[in-house]
Amino acid sequence: MHAALAVHPASGNGSAGRLMESVAARLRPVVDRLDVLVADTVEESRALMTDSRAAGLDVLVVLGGDGAAHQGVQFCAESGVALGLVPAGTGNDFARALGIPEEPHAAADLVARRIAEGERRRVDLGRAGGEWFATVLCSGFDALVTERANRLTWPRGPRRYDVAILAELVAFRPRPVVLRTDVETLELDATMIAVGNTPFYGGGMRICPGADPEDGRFDVTVVGDATRRDLLRMLPGVRSGRHVEHPAVRTLKASQLHLAGSDLPVYADGEPLGGLPIDITCVPGALTVVG
Repeated sequence: MHAALAVHPASGNGSAGRLMESVAARLRPVVDRLDVLVADTVEESRALMTDSRAAGLDVLVVLGGDGAAHQGVQFCAESGVALGLVPAGTGNDFARALGIPEEPHAAADLVARRIAEGERRRVDLGRAGGEWFATVLCSGFDALVTERANRLTWPRGPRRYDVAILAELVAFRPRPVVLRTDVETLELDATMIAVGNTPFYGGGMRICPGADPEDGRFDVTVVGDATRRDLLRMLPGVRSGRHVEHPAVRTLKASQLHLAGSDLPVYADGEPLGGLPIDITCVPGALTVVG
């Protein structure tokens, strides 16, 4: 068994770098070879991963946050290399969706045990703009919130999103959007659209509470022409998923979508994917994960 531990030292305000040795120590006893890949840039990380794959890599374990997990997904999708996650970031939404413990050492122990047992699981991925995504693609108000949250240096953790939400509420207006799926076409003024392969984004918010990464379809949450008052009433329920009960919210399922209509930003797994228009496809079983 040949495994690699990809470490993004800056993740979680440096916690990934501090955890690196203790996580590696938990993995070494269950593999024949462990490469520790420490990188500060996406390009450097991908080069190190590619070198390990050329040497017969079986499992890539990513120590970091959702940004690091996103890069691991790009590398492992449809490759035969299994992905393991040890969360050490701000949101950790993909790890949360896979049922991986939030505490890094507990997560590392679980991943090591699953590697030793040979347990694997295939999950769906989204594909959009030439990029894979594992959690949620969003456009509209929530994408603007993510954009602003990524610029903030305070506060730390999920509270960054709460501050960004309040700031974006001041200026945002619903925009005309065309949403075409493999089943129906909607033309509406939309506040936001979230396309969920898994339920969570923004550090545990259940924006697409019914999303299942093994059913071959996205869960899509559409918030229509909502006022600021509507959003303020709706937002507390996003943590639990109860926002879908609001009359301005519509949910649907689709395996393919086309979004167009306004020049809004698009984010997936918290990473920028440009703007509308965009085509989005669910690819069943595209990723093998450990556990």
